[in-house]
Amino acid sequence: MPGTDAALLTAEEMLALYATRALSPVEVLQAVTERIARLNPTYNAFAVLNPRALEAAGDSAARWAAGRPLGLLDGVPCTVKDLVDVAGFPTRRGSRATDPTPAAEDAPSVLGLKAAGAVIVGKTTTTEFGWKSPGDCPLHGITRNPWNPEVTTGGSSSGAGAAGAAGFGPLHIGTDAGGSIRIPAAWCGLVGLKPSYGRVPQWPAGAFAAVACLGPMTRNVRDAALMFSVLARYDLRDPFCIPDDPRDWRDGIEDGVAGLRVGVLRRPGFDAPIDADGLAAVEHAASILTEAGATVEEAAADLPDTSAVFSRVWGAALARLVAILPEDRRGLLDPGIREVAERLGGMSAVAFMDAEAMRAAAGHAMARLHQRVDLVLCPTVPAGPPLADAPTVDPVQALWREWAPWTFTFNLTRQPAITMPLGFGAAGLPRSVQLAAAQYRDDLVLRAARVLELAEPVAVADLG
Repeated sequence: MPGTDAALLTAEEMLALYATRALSPVEVLQAVTERIARLNPTYNAFAVLNPRALEAAGDSAARWAAGRPLGLLDGVPCTVKDLVDVAGFPTRRGSRATDPTPAAEDAPSVLGLKAAGAVIVGKTTTTEFGWKSPGDCPLHGITRNPWNPEVTTGGSSSGAGAAGAAGFGPLHIGTDAGGSIRIPAAWCGLVGLKPSYGRVPQWPAGAFAAVACLGPMTRNVRDAALMFSVLARYDLRDPFCIPDDPRDWRDGIEDGVAGLRVGVLRRPGFDAPIDADGLAAVEHAASILTEAGATVEEAAADLPDTSAVFSRVWGAALARLVAILPEDRRGLLDPGIREVAERLGGMSAVAFMDAEAMRAAAGHAMARLHQRVDLVLCPTVPAGPPLADAPTVDPVQALWREWAPWTFTFNLTRQPAITMPLGFGAAGLPRSVQLAAAQYRDDLVLRAARVLELAEPVAVADLG
């Protein structure tokens, strides 16, 4: 493959080349490893690398040589966010306050990747316990954006965003409790899918278990659907996992949007900020979907103030996190966690249950909206990424003004949402849009995202 960096191939391209013996999983891993050695000192995507990755790639190469691939992802390099257990590695959650003892067993998603033959390259960085959007943490420091190292990747799946944009393999696990897949995907020019709640099993439960999902971060839509096919399988360890739907989520992905109704959402329950680049991206997406045969119209949902609802969920989760840590470790936490816990975590049981009632009302309002429209189109992020080393000032205000105003509503309502790159903004950085569908209609967001991708293919950062 002269002139082609094997690390930059899509997962589907890798698998096709493995099948014809034109490329081996060992060659691909070597290409990925070379890029990591050369580029990761700048971007800081990894919490830890897997010293057994080459052995796993060799096992995969032997299976392909025998014509007996193990599963859908045999030999494809993948990374796992450091909120997710990988047997034999500690799950530090970006925190100096966590136990360095290695995990005893794989999380459901990792078990699925390994069963499909994927090669785990390493664990990627996360903001501490996944609490915020700027991509830094006390344990591993600052993770930087490959499109411009001066700005953040976003978080909390910061390392996955950097790894995807830098070409450290095609497939990356992120988690998302308020936008932690979609925000870094948007700022790093990636596809990021937050599935329907319960579609992908998770265990152990994290700090934000009631709203958190796990999903793929990739450089194209078909790879996201391919990875999703492996992740979205029932696991009894997760008591909220929905029944198994063993399918290849690429099936039907090319069906387009002709005849579908798309509602442009301008207000996700409150006056969410959006800059000119974000507005332009939404209008561009609307025109592409219209040309593809969809009916695009303005849409409004009778939502409660979702910023107030999510603030209570976020505050209560962080207050519990602080409370269950041994007192002598609390001083090791990011000061922002303690600030949010103190400011938002002291609510009464009645106030918390009121937030839960409003969360249900938000889900009901969006379900009613989806009686009229198949898809919702809106921004992903309010503006471009801030500087990577900027201090976090007033995180409560930043949550709904600078970080996640367009993403956390879909965590509250538990419906699927995907972010798609769509050209570049005035600063030369990727811009994006977000598509959401009714709960469990993950297929529709993948179909619509594929339409956008075909009209404007995802760009790859030129890093040499």
